[in-house]
Amino acid sequence: MANLKEVKERINSVSSTQQITKAMKMVAAAKLRRAQDKIVQMRPYSQKLTSILNNITSGTEGGTDIVYAEERPVSKLLLVSITSDKGLCGAFNSNVLKASMSLTEEHSDKQITVMPVGKKALDFFKKKSFPINSDYAKLFEDVSFEPVREAAEFVMDSFVSGQFDKVILVYNEFKNVATQAVVKEQFLPISKIEQEEGDTKTSQEYIVEPSREYIIEELVPNSLKIQFYKAILDSNASEHGARMTAMSKATDNAAELLKDLKLVYNRTRQAAITNEILEIVAGANALEGN
Repeated sequence: MANLKEVKERINSVSSTQQITKAMKMVAAAKLRRAQDKIVQMRPYSQKLTSILNNITSGTEGGTDIVYAEERPVSKLLLVSITSDKGLCGAFNSNVLKASMSLTEEHSDKQITVMPVGKKALDFFKKKSFPINSDYAKLFEDVSFEPVREAAEFVMDSFVSGQFDKVILVYNEFKNVATQAVVKEQFLPISKIEQEEGDTKTSQEYIVEPSREYIIEELVPNSLKIQFYKAILDSNASEHGARMTAMSKATDNAAELLKDLKLVYNRTRQAAITNEILEIVAGANALEGN
């Protein structure tokens, strides 16, 4: 059985850790509120833009003259792996990295370039053999539209120039505080809606003003940038939700451990007191015997 000093040191250590995890949980909760508000407000706008974009690019009339919808044989793939800058958020980062590596195995016959977003993805893929573009790895230092727009423009320009034939985003989609789903999303070329014969729900006819060319020139690039920004906001909110959940569980586990340690401490202390009493009684009996 451990002595009293060792048990007391462990109790103090666990108590200090519990205070840290509790503070981190509160910080994550505050950050989550702001990040959640951003993605909740952005999501309907992004979904509607994406729906319009997909309808415009669907069918023989829509996608033939849109450079971002050009489908060609895929030999060069860009994988955008979006993680966080920090850890202590459960399986948040490892799930994205596993999904990213799964994609590289599925496309092992292609030339794959990785664009890591987040320090964890950058550190992970530095140890791999893939070519890396690390110019936009620090997007989470300032989660605002302007730096994300620059990253999206780089990806879009690289696709148009033929540097890449396909672009896939891998990130955590925010569901709620306790749930984040890993998403593998084709960013480019723009996915087209396959409308079945007699199906009138999957496609809509839009009245285009001032002209279809103007809409394509303005709407399509802006919609793609919004889609990229939504992925970043989703990942940001998911990170804080995952960290809040992880720190909450860590705090609860620390409380359980403290309960067990205090029980051990009391038992050890009681055993020590009992031994001292027995020694005193034995000594007294020995003196009486003399």
